[in-house]
Amino acid sequence: MNKEYLELYTDYLLSTFGYATATGLSTLVDGQVSHDQITRFLSVSEYTSKDLWLEVKSTVRKVEREDAVLIFDDTVQEKPYTDENEVMCWHYDHSKGRAVQGFNLLNCLYHVEDISIPVAFELIKKPVEYSDLKTRKRKRASLVTKNELMRAMLDVCVQNKLKFRFVLFDTWFASKENMCHIKQTLEKDFVCALKSNRLAAVSAEDYQANRFTPIEELPWQEETLFTGWLKDVPFPVLVVRQVFTNKDGSTGILYLACSDTTVTRKLILSTYQKRWPVEVFHKSLKQNAALGKAPVRRVTTQNNHVFAVLYATFKLECLKIKRHLNHFALRAHLYLKATRTAFDELQALKAA
Repeated sequence: MNKEYLELYTDYLLSTFGYATATGLSTLVDGQVSHDQITRFLSVSEYTSKDLWLEVKSTVRKVEREDAVLIFDDTVQEKPYTDENEVMCWHYDHSKGRAVQGFNLLNCLYHVEDISIPVAFELIKKPVEYSDLKTRKRKRASLVTKNELMRAMLDVCVQNKLKFRFVLFDTWFASKENMCHIKQTLEKDFVCALKSNRLAAVSAEDYQANRFTPIEELPWQEETLFTGWLKDVPFPVLVVRQVFTNKDGSTGILYLACSDTTVTRKLILSTYQKRWPVEVFHKSLKQNAALGKAPVRRVTTQNNHVFAVLYATFKLECLKIKRHLNHFALRAHLYLKATRTAFDELQALKAA
């Protein structure tokens, strides 16, 4: 990897307010780096999650603590006008409730206090093409599931000796395989969201007798904390419910499971709230680091642009720590400076 080009390209991603192109970067530096040099940097070899870890490792070691959390979540960047391939294809977007054309990025975020650092990532690839028997439409499929990728990423985080207490994830990753892998194989703990129809037994006897009840039908009270057994999960978990009011005035209900049966309801709720930074992180990828604003068309260049965006957002996080400004305030500062420069240049042109 050419570290000089990585620093240059990622600085460009954080500085541009339009599309991020090799030509635009070359023009910005007055041709000192050519369009072809940037293109080769993005296309020579595929940068991986391991490369990202090597770039962020020293910073992680300075801030890591035993009470940190690992957050897993994915995001979809819509790219409806880009040619389809195994990365740039149709993915289900949970936020929109439908499939969109674009790429699907799975992230692992290391969060401690108010610091969030990406430590692993995978672009979801669908290399298998097939015809749907019902619709007769051509579709794509992955060779591995997102849950399998999550477990592999988690294994690497443990091998890298990351310090953390809990793994956090939402209902889309709350599979029995993930739970068992975290608790039994890795001997770690998790806090995750559950769907309201998830089956649970509130006693060991009910679990052994295969008597399960949807968690929404349990006898909930305001501060209830159940010790229960989820179906097909061979160890007890704590199950809690949180009732809240949405912005539109409607009532929402969140069900959570925690594999550490020694903690309090308050700790479970406060721990899961630490999952929110991954939503802010994904928003920052898209709005502050040009995730969807590069006209890259090949799988390798698309992958490497995503890698660069993740590294650029990490650099923004380092600036946040140094300047005590969040990502969006930092970008607003850059935008104001750029606007002032353009305004002054306009006045000079008018006066000439």
